[in-house]
Amino acid sequence: MAFFKAIREDIQTVLKKDPAARNGFEVLLCYPGVWALIWHKPAHWCYKHHMKLLARIISQLTRWFTGIEIHPGAAIGRRCFIDHGMAVVIGETTEIGDDATIYQGVTLGGTGKDVGKRHPTLGDRVIVSSGAKVLGPFRVGNDVKIGAGSVVLKEIPDGCTVVGIPGTIVKRSKPTNEDLNQVDLPDPIAVELECLRRRIVMLENKLREQQKGKNDENI
Repeated sequence: MAFFKAIREDIQTVLKKDPAARNGFEVLLCYPGVWALIWHKPAHWCYKHHMKLLARIISQLTRWFTGIEIHPGAAIGRRCFIDHGMAVVIGETTEIGDDATIYQGVTLGGTGKDVGKRHPTLGDRVIVSSGAKVLGPFRVGNDVKIGAGSVVLKEIPDGCTVVGIPGTIVKRSKPTNEDLNQVDLPDPIAVELECLRRRIVMLENKLREQQKGKNDENI
């Protein structure tokens, strides 16, 4: 049955990606992200079949038990991994591709300015790190990595790494699906500060040379 096959895939994904996971039974019992995805499946089915009140009841009960809020209208692909999961919010018109990784405190939401399609579309193999916010009805491409605490407000092409507020593309090479490192990401602010430091040093050197030339003329 497709439902149970999808659950097995989700459990295997956790075992593959989380070094703390020891076996499938532990994952099934102790990982709220797995349960949030399990209950999202019938909630989404009810939502699609015009049983929206029942769908919302299921999703709100799931939120109460797991701390993860997934609107039943959201479309989530295969092998999604919600790690830890507390305070994750996924909006109604969100679409998530296959093999996504979502950490705690992530919001896939809207800006409050749009109607209809209000939430983001994530491609395959996207990693959204802790506390990141992706807000608005745009596409985040395949193989994108979003750094912790980033706020993404516009479309991101395939294969990019994004950090900062607002989100800035700092890398365009493709991270692999196994690359879950959230620490060693480029810092665009540090890069800008280093450029400013070098510029100041260059200007100071020029000023010294000009001052020296004036002193030599006076002699």
